[in-house]
Amino acid sequence: MELFGPILNQMIVLALFIVIGFVLSHWKIVPKEAAQSLSKMETFVFVPAMIINTFVQNCTPEKLSSVWQLLLMSCALVAILVPVSLAIGKLLYKDEYTKKLAAYGLAFSNFGFMGNAVFMAIFPDIFFEYTIFTLPFWTMAYVWAVPSWLVPRENQDTGKKTLWTRVKPFINPLMVSVVIGAVLGLTGLGKYLPAPVTQVISVTGSCMSPLAMILMGLSLGTLPVLQLFKRKTLYIITLFRLIIYPLVTLGILYLLSLIGTNAFINDTFFVCAMCMVSMPIGLTAIFIAASYERDTSEVVGMVLLSSIASIVTIPLWFMLLQMLLL
Repeated sequence: MELFGPILNQMIVLALFIVIGFVLSHWKIVPKEAAQSLSKMETFVFVPAMIINTFVQNCTPEKLSSVWQLLLMSCALVAILVPVSLAIGKLLYKDEYTKKLAAYGLAFSNFGFMGNAVFMAIFPDIFFEYTIFTLPFWTMAYVWAVPSWLVPRENQDTGKKTLWTRVKPFINPLMVSVVIGAVLGLTGLGKYLPAPVTQVISVTGSCMSPLAMILMGLSLGTLPVLQLFKRKTLYIITLFRLIIYPLVTLGILYLLSLIGTNAFINDTFFVCAMCMVSMPIGLTAIFIAASYERDTSEVVGMVLLSSIASIVTIPLWFMLLQMLLL
C-alpha cells in the first residue's frame, strides 16, 4: 500500500485544478468564451513549448543510442494500441468525430503529466528510461493522431487531394514544435539557446497540464455533470482504458518473459509499459476539440470518470507489477 500515497497526492493535485476551473465557470467569474480562448492558448503556446522542451532534453543521439531497445518496444506498443483503439471507438460511437476522440483517448493516455509524476515518485532510478519510452507516443500523437483525428474535417481542405492538401493538416503548431524540438535535440543546438529562451520554454511548457485541467473544470461548469455519469459509453471506455488494456499488457509481457531470455522483455520495459497503459485518458483531446468549437461533453466525461477511477486502479496495477517482478 506504500504506492497509494504518492499516486493519491497526484490525483488530489489534478482534482484541485479541475475544481478551480469548475468554480470559475459555474459561478460565472469568467465569461463563457474563456474556455475557447484558453484552448487556443494551449494549442498554440503551452503544448508546443512542452513538446519542444521534452524533445530538446531527451531526443539526443547519446540518449537514444543507449536505449534503442526501449524505443523499439515502445513503437511496437504504439502500433498495437492505435488500431485497437480506433476499432473500439468505431464500435461505440456513430458520430465520426466522437469515434476519433474516443480512439485518441484510448490510445494516448495521460502518460505525460500524471505518468511522469507517478513514475518519478515510484521509480526515480529509471525515470530517464521512461522519458525515452514515451518519445514514440509523443511523436505519433502530435505528428499523426492530432492532425488526423482531432482536427475536424471541416477545418481541412476537402477539394482535390493535391500534395499540399495532404500535407497541410500536418502543418500545425504541434507538428512544427515536434520538428523544432527534434532538430534542436538531435543536433545539440538546444544546448546553445540563450538561458532566457530556455527558461521561457520550460516555464511555459510546465503551464500546459495545470491549464488543461482548469480547462476541463471550465467545461464541466457548463455541463450537467450528473448527466454525464449516465452515459454507458463512458464506463465502457473507462473499463478498456484502466482494466482491459493493463490486464492484457501485463499478461502478454509476463508470458513473453517466461518463454525465454529475451533481452527486450526486462523489468524496465515491464514498468514503462505498465505505466503507459494504466494511466487515465489524457487531456489533450479536450482542448483540441474545444479550440475548434466542437462538443467536448463526451470527452470531458471520459477524462473525468477515468481520472476518478484511476485513484484505485493505478496503485493496484503497480502493486501487482511489483509482486510479479520480485
